[in-house]
Amino acid sequence: MFSTYTTPEGTFYGAATDGGMIALSPHFPQWPTLLDVIRAGGLSDLEQAAEGKDITHRDVTFEVPLPNAPRILCVGVNFPDRNAEYKDGTDQPKHMSLFPRFISGFTGHAQPLVRPPENHTLDYEGEVAIVIGKTGRRIAQDDAYDHIAALTICNEGTIRDWVRHAKFNVTQGKNWDNSGSMGPWLVPFKDAAQLDDARIITRVNGEVRQDDTLDRMMFPIREEIAYISTFMTLQPGDIIVTGTPTGAGARFDPPRYLKPGDVVEVEVGGIGTLRNGVKDEA
Repeated sequence: MFSTYTTPEGTFYGAATDGGMIALSPHFPQWPTLLDVIRAGGLSDLEQAAEGKDITHRDVTFEVPLPNAPRILCVGVNFPDRNAEYKDGTDQPKHMSLFPRFISGFTGHAQPLVRPPENHTLDYEGEVAIVIGKTGRRIAQDDAYDHIAALTICNEGTIRDWVRHAKFNVTQGKNWDNSGSMGPWLVPFKDAAQLDDARIITRVNGEVRQDDTLDRMMFPIREEIAYISTFMTLQPGDIIVTGTPTGAGARFDPPRYLKPGDVVEVEVGGIGTLRNGVKDEA
């Protein structure tokens, strides 16, 4: 597991352990960031370098694992119960919904999600995110997993009222600064079971709000990679946020939006738990 983190000494990337971080970036000056590691196919080098090394940092601030991620695409309405939540009478769509997010909209593990003064409909969406590690265009579904370098967790925080500001897009509601989170780390992808058997659980103040498994996705991750790579060349460092289960706050009656003091946890087996508080923008 590899994180980007900050200490009073500066920003590092390193191996996350139960006791703290093992700084690895000083050992790889040719790769200044984890994005450079991904582009060079160097995660296995980091694994080898971490073996037997002592913890270097214990009190750290987690950053987004790839703070310079070039492109982030999100898949919307990707679980059958989530589709039913819209109550518009439509069956499963033929093609997946996609929208972009920018890295400025995310914060790291254990840092607060920020609720803006303009609107208080801040919502949570627990998801698995995949990091592309191999360039590809028109990738076959059977080959899709060969293009994944690592996995992480995303809380795809949304200002709900702002996704309704226009007819054909949701970009405004999905890109408020620090409204979502990603992390705590990258887990190298080595086995299909890491995704095929994965379960997402989202809790707000300890209460389970979302609980589902990736095998119920309407558009599985293999299909997501194949479809997206049809119209764009996927490149190392690109991130695909794969879809959230039913149970977001907007779908309760009345809605249960996030407020300052709330704590949101997104847990995915085999990856970890992404935890964030909530605060109002100063």
